[in-house]
Amino acid sequence: MVAEPGALPPEAHASLWADGPSGWTRIWSCEEAVAGRGGFAAPGEKREGDGRSPSGIFGISLAFGYAASAETALPYRACTAADLWVDDPASPDYNRWVTAPHPARSAERMRRDDALYEFGLGLDYNCDPVVPGAGSAIFVHVRDDRGGGTAGCLALPRAEMVALLRLLRPGAVAVFNPRALRT
Repeated sequence: MVAEPGALPPEAHASLWADGPSGWTRIWSCEEAVAGRGGFAAPGEKREGDGRSPSGIFGISLAFGYAASAETALPYRACTAADLWVDDPASPDYNRWVTAPHPARSAERMRRDDALYEFGLGLDYNCDPVVPGAGSAIFVHVRDDRGGGTAGCLALPRAEMVALLRLLRPGAVAVFNPRALRT
């Protein structure tokens, strides 16, 4: 999956490509994606709470959502009311999915009161090693219908998120802001 900046932050475009006998072919695209409200951070410059999406190449480790299962070939985890993603840089569990109760001072609820995490993808951003304060809970998830950017994720309209889940296969990667990665 490729996520590129749009004309102005937080606008973004997303696409999925497959390598075949004739080379790379786009098999899905979404022109209505949004990135972080501050756009994309330059490589290595993403910080916790900055409202920017990271630039880089990240594995897509799992799909998650509110239902018991989803139509996807990726490993899937259902979110419960006790599931949290720690965004407290002082916590030893920073940037990890944990279960409440948890002593972290700050954590993202994975089973929200809205539909943003009805379907989502967990990205292998800031995972190995985890760098406290470099950003956490970077997902691809359902877009808020009210518009505006995310806190640092990539968000897609619900129908596009469902279509993407059906197309992704284990081993898929997300390339965020590929132009920033060229040397």
